[in-house]
Amino acid sequence: MEEYREKTLVIDEQKKITFWQTFFRNKAAILAAIIIVIFLLCAIFAPLIAPFPYDEQNLPEMMQAPSANHIFGTDEFGRDIFSRVIYGTRISLQVGFFSVAISVIIGTILGALAGYYGGIVDQIISGFIDIVSSFPVSLLAIAVVASLGRSLVNLIIVISMISWAGYARIIRGQVLTLKEWDFVEAARALGASNLRIIFKHVLPNAIAPIIVMSTLEIPKAIIVESTLSFLGLGVPPPTPSWGSIMSAGRAYIMQAPWITMSPGLAMMAIVFAFNLFGDALRDTLDPRLNKQI
Repeated sequence: MEEYREKTLVIDEQKKITFWQTFFRNKAAILAAIIIVIFLLCAIFAPLIAPFPYDEQNLPEMMQAPSANHIFGTDEFGRDIFSRVIYGTRISLQVGFFSVAISVIIGTILGALAGYYGGIVDQIISGFIDIVSSFPVSLLAIAVVASLGRSLVNLIIVISMISWAGYARIIRGQVLTLKEWDFVEAARALGASNLRIIFKHVLPNAIAPIIVMSTLEIPKAIIVESTLSFLGLGVPPPTPSWGSIMSAGRAYIMQAPWITMSPGLAMMAIVFAFNLFGDALRDTLDPRLNKQI
């Protein structure tokens, strides 16, 4: 038994090494990882990186074009756009990571229960998934935020409410297949409880597509947050977010296009990076696309 465990550990370690070697052989994955790390560092160390306080007004310098002093220019109140974009990164990444984490937890639990137990449990949960999936994402988000009020926590709750169904659908399909495998039957024969089988044996073998989906859902959450902020339903001022900066700048799009372009380019870069990273992760984890794993 001990020999078997040692061999299993060696095989798992070899798979991990092969995974990372294959993943970082992809130049697009390296580029995406670098961009994501840069944005994460900007969010974490925003007070050290931003040259000015994000809410500091300087009316004599309002609407200045990008220069050595203000590399992204200034807005209608003379506030430094670069500092506001840096602090806006915090809002976008917080919403992206936390909303996806909550969605994964809810969707994984409900999808696993539906797939494993089947019958009436599956019908109820699947029906709920279909109902949530049938609502237009933007309209549902606007309705809920308008009801709950504007705050960072409410944004995360709203995006989580509209995102968990996709994870539940994927996990349900994975569990429906895995619960028929021999290792699940062996666990039942040894007297393992249903919950132990689900969380100890089934879910660890079904988590790979969820990891890939999460990296692709983070940019979607960032876009939803920016959309709500653009419509005036995001975090309340003076806290900056990319959507609210773009919304304020649209009135000056001809005189000062840098107000709108700067957060727009930042959002484009982070969405591009996460999509590139997710695609590379999918290619590495999918044995049909990569036969080395």
